[in-house]
Parts: sequence; C-alpha cells; structure tokens
Amino acid sequence: MKTNNLVNTHQLTLLAVIVAANVAIARVFLIPIPMTHGNINLCDTGIFLAAWLFGSKKGGVVGGLSGFLLDLISGYPQYMVFSLIVHGLEGFIVGKLTEDKKISAKSLIISLIAGVLFMVLGYLVSDSLLYKFSTILNFQLNLYLNGHSPSPTLCFSYYIIKLKKRTFPR
Repeated sequence: MKTNNLVNTHQLTLLAVIVAANVAIARVFLIPIPMTHGNINLCDTGIFLAAWLFGSKKGGVVGGLSGFLLDLISGYPQYMVFSLIVHGLEGFIVGKLTEDKKISAKSLIISLIAGVLFMVLGYLVSDSLLYKFSTILNFQLNLYLNGHSPSPTLCFSYYIIKLKKRTFPR
C-alpha cells in the first residue's frame, strides 16, 4: 500500500513539474494575436510530450491545467475555461492515439495532426461563443498559426519517447 501511495505521489509531483515548466516556457514565448483575441505559444509542445510519454489521462491533466494557468497569468481570463476543456481533451486525444501502440514517426504525426485540428476546432467554438465576428477567418488563421506550434515537438520527441519507453515502462 505504501508503495502505491509513493508512486502516486511521485506521478503527481512529476505532472506538477511538467505543468509548471510548460506554463513557464509557453509564457516566455507568447505572441499575442489581436485579431483573434488570443495568442500563439508553445503550450501544445508540452501537452504533446506529456501525452506521448505518459498516456491519455496524464496528457489530459497536463493539457487542461497548462492551458488554464497560462490564460490566467497571461491576461486572457475569458479563455480559461475553454482552454481547460480544449487543451485537456487535446492531451487526452493525443495520448489515446499513441497509447498501447508501438511508437513510430507515423503514429506521432497522426496524433499531432488530430490534436492540432481538435484544438483549432475547439477555439473556433469558443471564439464563436465569445465574439460575434468572422470566426471562419479566425479558424483559417488559427489553423495556419497553431499548426506550426507543435513543430519543435517532432524534432526531438521520437527519441525521447523511445528512451522513456525503455527506461520507464507504463
């Protein structure tokens, strides 16, 4: 019983550190986009890495908390609840698509595309609810701009995940 609590405490601490690092890195590289009332940041990179490394549930937790806290400290409180839901589900979806599978570049790219599309569609819905202007234009702009944000993830994630799978199996 004690070992189980220790593992849970260890996992909780690890997730908290990942969320904190993700929010700090995303806050440093935050580029406001006045036309969409939002911003571009590297939050998705941390969400994808957490989902690929630790699975769907933990990826969802990291995604939801990272998006929520980033909006809170960045001056976008109107998006906090939407970010909690959208980024949480994004992390869950990405983790679910790569869970219990042999990790390959193809599976990472497919999960990355699915995650980005879900995130952009989620923010299309949130912008439609919050603002009454051309959300289709925002969709196209968000797809273009946010489609590039997880690109740094692919550069090194394949090797990190391979190393993690060998060292710390689920």
